[in-house]
Amino acid sequence: MRLKLSILLILLLIGSVHSIAPTPRYTLNDAPETEFQLDHSKWDILLKKHVDDTGNVNYKGFSEDIKALKNYLDYLAKNRPMDKSPKPERLAYYINLYNAATVKLILDNYPTKSIKDIKNPWGKNIVQMGGEKISLGDLEHKILRKMDEPRIHFAINCASYSCPKLLNTAFTSANLEKMLEQTAIDFINDPKRNLLSKEKASLSEIFNWYKKDFTKNGSLIDYLNKYAYQKLTSNTKISYLNYNWGLNEIE
Repeated sequence: MRLKLSILLILLLIGSVHSIAPTPRYTLNDAPETEFQLDHSKWDILLKKHVDDTGNVNYKGFSEDIKALKNYLDYLAKNRPMDKSPKPERLAYYINLYNAATVKLILDNYPTKSIKDIKNPWGKNIVQMGGEKISLGDLEHKILRKMDEPRIHFAINCASYSCPKLLNTAFTSANLEKMLEQTAIDFINDPKRNLLSKEKASLSEIFNWYKKDFTKNGSLIDYLNKYAYQKLTSNTKISYLNYNWGLNEIE
């Protein structure tokens, strides 16, 4: 009798242990959660519809899609990536945000002949990110330039002819590296923005304004030679071209 009671007690103890054992987060047939990916497809559609291959913009046509642009900016405002998010995800987000907010600024003041005709275009807090609003200037200087990626200067567009062209493809974490590399090649070898010869290089003012961003790991010529078809030398004379602030509008 005592033996039967002992066995019964042991069985009850074993059952209680199993009942409090932790349940695994997922079974072998379950897949772990995947990381959230931002969707820039709506911006891509707008770019392909209103921006040509040279980077010029049909602002009049874009104004008819202002609601879609606002919806995309609202989406970005509600889905700012965390600081621990992968760098390509953050860079794509902030580049697209800068470019979309700049287009919105132009449309809010259209028609205009230049972004510089708009009062304080880079100082007004017009860019919504979560619960805060910042300026285009702060987005560029306090966020994008702090990310240690000088090629952002070939990707963000200030709605002017001398700026790097506005691409008609949205940046994503998947295409970021390929597109940044291509923007650097295209901008540096574009004779409308840089005139290069072995003896003389007439450069965009971008290389003057942001020189320290391009020279962290060498000289400016070293940086240019990474992408330039016409290689420069230490004897190449450097000068800077006048910047055309005319609106990058399809004529």
